[in-house]
Amino acid sequence: MTELATFGGATFVVLLLSALVFHAAARLGGVGKRLCEIAAAAPGLDVVVFYFTTAPWIGAVAVWATRGEQTFGRLMLLFVVAGASQVLTLLMWARLHEAMHPGTRKGPRIYPTLSRKVGPVRNHLAVWWTALVLPVFNLVRIAEIVLWPMLVWLVGFPRYPMKQWINVSRHKFSGLVGYDLIWCLYCDWMTGVWSLGTEMLRNVESFWCPIRFSSPEKCENCRIDFPDVENGWAPPTSDMAAVVKVLDEKYPGPGGVNAWFGHPVRLTVDRKPTEDRPKP
Repeated sequence: MTELATFGGATFVVLLLSALVFHAAARLGGVGKRLCEIAAAAPGLDVVVFYFTTAPWIGAVAVWATRGEQTFGRLMLLFVVAGASQVLTLLMWARLHEAMHPGTRKGPRIYPTLSRKVGPVRNHLAVWWTALVLPVFNLVRIAEIVLWPMLVWLVGFPRYPMKQWINVSRHKFSGLVGYDLIWCLYCDWMTGVWSLGTEMLRNVESFWCPIRFSSPEKCENCRIDFPDVENGWAPPTSDMAAVVKVLDEKYPGPGGVNAWFGHPVRLTVDRKPTEDRPKP
């Protein structure tokens, strides 16, 4: 129990102090502002997210591995302690942040408003329930960093300036404190990760499988995220010759950028949009 308590206490203190460092950095003038800007967009943001969400779990594995002849159950306990320390850190930070902004805390806010709508217990539980998907978003982000560059090199998929998607800015919005701020930053990051992943999947789907779905409902549901459903994919009632025709018409081959059909690289100032190429 001493080992678990020590690990949990150390994790809590380190995470909380690390969060306070960001608040202090914001008050260091130009240097602090630059550091905060680096931490607010990829790749700096990736490091920050990894540090606060994943590093404690790696620390649990490290503690378990260095003790020798540890059981699997002990590792699970360390994971529980790591997660509990993260939750406690967030709760303590939220309290401190609200205490630092008493005027804003008493004004109009998202959290108490939604608590009135659905009940404070349901609202609080639902918000924490969404946090369980965090490892999924971390895996998606890792795939974007590690896997996508290889596809750019192998088949000429477009490169993406990831910081245009992977960034946070809602901390600049006036009136966000405590729970409102931390959950809005979570959604800020999460939305960017998912949107970039969807953008990458547009290239994958149109390149390898430009065939419309037989289900009209699925085509309708997917056309917003995958515009090529309507802008070039072969009809489900056609044949492979039609699919090959799409591939020959839409992709330049070696040396070109094999982007999905509506990608900006396909639009130029001296080239008029066609029926299957959306207007800029």
